[in-house]
Amino acid sequence: MMSDVNASPPESKRRGRRPAGQDTKTALLDAARAVFGESGYEGATVRAIATRAGVDAAMVNHWFGGKENLFAQAVLHLPFDPTQLIASFLDGDIDGLGERIVRNFLTVWDATDGGVFPALIRSIAGHDLAAQALRELFMNKVFAQLAAKIDVDQQDLRATLCASQMVGMGIVRYVAKFEPLASADHDTVIRAVAPNLQRYLTGSLD
Repeated sequence: MMSDVNASPPESKRRGRRPAGQDTKTALLDAARAVFGESGYEGATVRAIATRAGVDAAMVNHWFGGKENLFAQAVLHLPFDPTQLIASFLDGDIDGLGERIVRNFLTVWDATDGGVFPALIRSIAGHDLAAQALRELFMNKVFAQLAAKIDVDQQDLRATLCASQMVGMGIVRYVAKFEPLASADHDTVIRAVAPNLQRYLTGSLD
């Protein structure tokens, strides 16, 4: 039987730029955040990330030089401007500080199912920089700076307590997904968590 000379050749995996002009590098970063968030650093593979992005695995090395640098660019970079974030927290009565903080984190995290937070948590055991990035995010860039701005006593302790509250809330809501907190509406979570955060920031720690 003669072959069909007009038949199209088998389609190979697309390299480089994706359909409709979507940038391959951006697609890999988005895919990496998802896969690292699901599997952590150790469990995530270059092949799984490339498959999620719809490109050849060679594109990871082409754009990032490997999994390590991809993790750094996708997960370890701060996803916000700390100066602007703290300014938004301080925009209002100091007695409402805890509520504004919890509402902000819930709004941002819920929009992206936790953003890079699940990836950081699931990667701590296998990547030292994940724990470092988590400390940098919650301690150095947010709560230590905030405690200094409102000029309270025991600033390091207050910052650590605030970080523990928000990291704990993030783990339960976006990683372990304990119900009913995982699906509770914002007002319910704020009523439960904000008073604790407010005391850690401005109340007595005796």
